[in-house]
Amino acid sequence: MTDSPAPATVTGPDEADWAAAEAAVRALAADARVLLVCHVNPDGDALGSMLGFGLGLRRLGVRHLQATFPGPPEVPDPFRWLPGLDLLVPSDEAYREPDLVVCFDAASESRLGELADRLGGPGRALVLDHHGSNTRFGDVQLVDPAAAATSVVAEELLARLDVPLDAEIAACLYVALTTDTGSFRFEATTPAVHRLAARLLATGIRPGDISRQVFDTRPFGAVRLFGEVLGRARLEPTAAAGHGLVWTYATQDDLARHDQRPYVLEALIDSVRCTAEADVACVLKQVGPTEWAVSMRSKGAVDVSRVAVALGGGGHRFAAGFTGAGDADAVVGRIRAQLDGALLPA
Repeated sequence: MTDSPAPATVTGPDEADWAAAEAAVRALAADARVLLVCHVNPDGDALGSMLGFGLGLRRLGVRHLQATFPGPPEVPDPFRWLPGLDLLVPSDEAYREPDLVVCFDAASESRLGELADRLGGPGRALVLDHHGSNTRFGDVQLVDPAAAATSVVAEELLARLDVPLDAEIAACLYVALTTDTGSFRFEATTPAVHRLAARLLATGIRPGDISRQVFDTRPFGAVRLFGEVLGRARLEPTAAAGHGLVWTYATQDDLARHDQRPYVLEALIDSVRCTAEADVACVLKQVGPTEWAVSMRSKGAVDVSRVAVALGGGGHRFAAGFTGAGDADAVVGRIRAQLDGALLPA
């Protein structure tokens, strides 16, 4: 395979972008239908940003409002307490021709699955995102690669719409912020992130309770599953020009054997990435007979978004993913072949 191309450079939104997004919301008629969408297999940032913004629109008086995501309409257990879940509808019940579509945390239309066609309807399409690999789809793009989470963009737009933060909106946005910063451990955690967290906490939400529900609660079957999957992890110390690669995989049979739902595997990458001898960590999660959802992390030597973009996906320098085909060894072989070309300057 040829050297991986650099992800497209995306600068943050300018004042014209913010003004266009604000105008699109303020121009809604009383009977306007608004559809909020986020990416397949939604994580905390996708769900939290979407639901928090939806609650803000409800405060503005938007009456015909739906939120959805592609695939089975299953919310992962750690997020089933989030305010605003009543906004959710299955994708096949979502408005066919909404007057406004607002998309959250998706770097490309492909991440919207069967909902991508809603972007081509008669209504305006706003895109709120923070992925540097964003393909600039939709009518108005509020894409800020410098933002730690899409919730940062969502909160800014709510502020410009004069929507005050309350505890319900704040809970959603705080979940989004903490999940995408790894509980404020990742490099995207800036002074601005902590200032936003302080504004959210000032509404009275309880960070300890949120942390326990989102990060520190897991079914015993998932604990057993993690042990089995970590037991087959492989370390390749010479990969990535000697910076090292560690990887493992989880199959659909693994999930069935431990009676677990796929969402539990999202946290698995954190147990793999702590390997001292490897800069790059990778987890393959089987989603079909020969199809894998691949999560990658880097500690700083490798830009994994370059790897992901080369293989059809996207993400950030230190956290990215793609969908791979073939057996696990073949998928990892394609990753391995891209690593040397994705090294960051020392």
